Amino acid sequence: MGECHGRMEWPERGVYFFFEPGEFHTVDPAAHRVTRVGTHALTEKSRTTLWKRLSQHRGTANPRGGNHRGSILRLLVGEALINRDKATSLESWGQKSSAPHQVRLAERPHEVAVSEYLGAMSLLFLPVADNPGVESARGLIERNSIALLSGFGSPSPDPPSCAWLGQFSGRDRVRRSGLWNNRHVDENYDPDFLPLLIDQIDRVSLA
Repeated sequence: MGECHGRMEWPERGVYFFFEPGEFHTVDPAAHRVTRVGTHALTEKSRTTLWKRLSQHRGTANPRGGNHRGSILRLLVGEALINRDKATSLESWGQKSSAPHQVRLAERPHEVAVSEYLGAMSLLFLPVADNPGVESARGLIERNSIALLSGFGSPSPDPPSCAWLGQFSGRDRVRRSGLWNNRHVDENYDPDFLPLLIDQIDRVSLA
């Protein structure tokens, strides 16, 4: 993730899947497990592109940093880092939708730490060229993929390791699901979404 930039060829819209070092499949220990699923532009008026959303998660490259108030993933990772590294104390983290310059300046070292953690992640994206909207194909794939992978209500097919940073999250949904997701982790997935997912993958393969 840390090597990604806006000059790369990105589809306008898509669904993304994040993977982390040290987090592996139960069945295939050589393969990394998914630790977050996401998309963008799920409201009709939204014009956010796939790269724009990913860049909000990655943070800024020059100067190093980011804005956790514009990325729930950055907020969750930063919160877990604070809980794990008890020497770090930032009462302003996750508070309010905006903050004055002095507060952001004090938060910057931690934003850099978050960027370093996220920068080590790898990602896979699936182009899905549909219109913004809750019932878009991207929304259906995101929601059902999260529900399928989540261990919130029952054991996950790919449970997190004991060392996974998410174990230190203050969010019960993150800890129990094994995902850096807050939404849809407590839902049941609809198997009917799988043909849609396969169809979108086939379109990429044939392109």
